[in-house]
Amino acid sequence: MNKAMLKVAGAALAALLVAGPVWAQKKTLAVVVKGLDNPFFTVLGDGCALWNKENPKSEYTCLYTGPASSADEAGEVKLVEDLINKGVAGIAISPSNAPAMANMLKAKKPKMPIMTIDADLSAADRALRTTYLGTNNYDMGVLMAKHLKTLNPKGGTVCMQLGNAAADNINARAAGFRDTIGGKKGIDRLKGEGGWSEIAGCPLFTNDQIDLANQQMADVFTKNPKLNAFILVGGWAQFGPQAYAQVTDQVMPKLKSKELIIVAGDTLPPQLDALKAGRSHVQIGQRPFEMGRRAPTVLIDLINGKKVADPLYTGLDECVPTNLDKCPAK
Repeated sequence: MNKAMLKVAGAALAALLVAGPVWAQKKTLAVVVKGLDNPFFTVLGDGCALWNKENPKSEYTCLYTGPASSADEAGEVKLVEDLINKGVAGIAISPSNAPAMANMLKAKKPKMPIMTIDADLSAADRALRTTYLGTNNYDMGVLMAKHLKTLNPKGGTVCMQLGNAAADNINARAAGFRDTIGGKKGIDRLKGEGGWSEIAGCPLFTNDQIDLANQQMADVFTKNPKLNAFILVGGWAQFGPQAYAQVTDQVMPKLKSKELIIVAGDTLPPQLDALKAGRSHVQIGQRPFEMGRRAPTVLIDLINGKKVADPLYTGLDECVPTNLDKCPAK
């Protein structure tokens, strides 16, 4: 693993643990995300920071951390392992590679409460955590499919862009989309179900990399001029607004005529700008700020032995051009 990357990723953790007496008196509630390079997680971290501001007298402090790169799956696992070894009070994890994270948790058998946030462990491993806080990811995929069916009831060809192949949340969205657009459960790949077929080479896997996501879109649009729908299951390409604008420039006439439909996940400011500019038709938004703000409270409840529901869903926003003034919900 890249030692320089780990050094950057652990900077926040190291700073907290070696800081002055005021910090030393605090017990750490760690919120570990897939990567600090993802603006979605920056918003989640802002929620963690606000919790600290709102609870200055708490014996706990919320620590937002993660590997420097979202592609560093091993780095995230190692970071959580280090937090367990240090004996922090509780950990909320957004696992990039769910099986790898589960294997580490099985080996370490942590004594502090473990919960997942934003992304969950695989179904078979969920006994390793106490609860999940975040999006109902299957329902997110369902909403993407429903909007596509409304915009194009005839069907056609579609390409889905996913993130990490082992991320449970991304796979759940893909399942929700396929089941709903195809009209039956358990579709591994659309081959005409509901009138929709996935093109060769798709789904695409970005590994949560913004530049790769935009390059993949450009390549698909060039090679498949008759493509009817492109589904960004996560917002990766749109997190690079200039690159995304250049990619969508080549298909703007098709987007305006709705010959090509783009449905995307998340509703960060540059994504809503893209929607307003006609560079997408629908944005299905999660609520990362709420996740970050609630996580410390949930962890404290777990520490204190309180009964906590599982899962804890934070809701979704459906943003389209006609409701931009009220979306996402405040």
